[in-house]
Amino acid sequence: MNSDKKTWIIKDLLPVSIDFLKDKNIESPRLCAEILLAHQLNTDRLKLYLQYDQPVGQNDLNQYRAMIKRLIDGEPVQYITGIQEFWSMDFIVNNSVLIPRPETEILVEQALKAYNVNFREKGHKVSILDIGTGSGAIALAVASEIGDAEITALDISQPALETAQKNAEKHDLTDRVRFISGDLFSPFKEENQLFNIIVSNPPYVTTDEYKALPSKIKNFEPKTALEGDGDGLCYIRSIIRDAHRFLYPDGWLMIEMAPDQTEKAIKMIRESSKYADEQIIKDYSNKERVLIARNKNY
Repeated sequence: MNSDKKTWIIKDLLPVSIDFLKDKNIESPRLCAEILLAHQLNTDRLKLYLQYDQPVGQNDLNQYRAMIKRLIDGEPVQYITGIQEFWSMDFIVNNSVLIPRPETEILVEQALKAYNVNFREKGHKVSILDIGTGSGAIALAVASEIGDAEITALDISQPALETAQKNAEKHDLTDRVRFISGDLFSPFKEENQLFNIIVSNPPYVTTDEYKALPSKIKNFEPKTALEGDGDGLCYIRSIIRDAHRFLYPDGWLMIEMAPDQTEKAIKMIRESSKYADEQIIKDYSNKERVLIARNKNY
């Protein structure tokens, strides 16, 4: 992609961009080229092909080339555009929050299932806590599905909470989710607040795994939202140890983790003697991903 002043049209620019990204060993070069060009032209990928003969102005071309350079330098395409889709919703993302992954939608599915099976017909508002909310993706996805839920989204990172609040505004959900700053259950110890459902996608990458992560993750996504110290189970242990004290008697705990951590997490659940009905839910790749368990005092 040279910097000449020729007039480019979409149908010529895209193939050149795709070939350029292929030469740079960028994963999914066509998808990346389409996403970035559509973003710069304030359109969507389908309309690129419906507007194939549209000229690309010099300013748009310069900005597009700058985004291509950021991509080649290792920055994830989601941070370049500032958007990631999750639960068919567009979320603002930046390097203060993790990029929401498709497998995390399993947590949303399980929260909705627990609500529909256990709480919907009881005639009271369901209360849900999202620990480590990041961009707010889980909390806001659930809020979009359960109109009368009382949802609390917690994070220790103030920049992450600010991003989550922007996402709440973007989706007109500011009156449906309460965002608070804190570490795990610390904000609720004095007020003795209880929840029907507690969900969390905590940091669970081991220290050794973190060192070996690809640069596009390690250099851009927040370490505090990824690394679970040592064996990666630090936060999972803490949540399992304490969650039952903040759950109603019929409440559910749901935690995302790595597939090779589920066996140890199930063992923790059983040894704690505070939970029942424990189960591991597989993700869309058929990998064990989410632990669910019910407060034993139901």
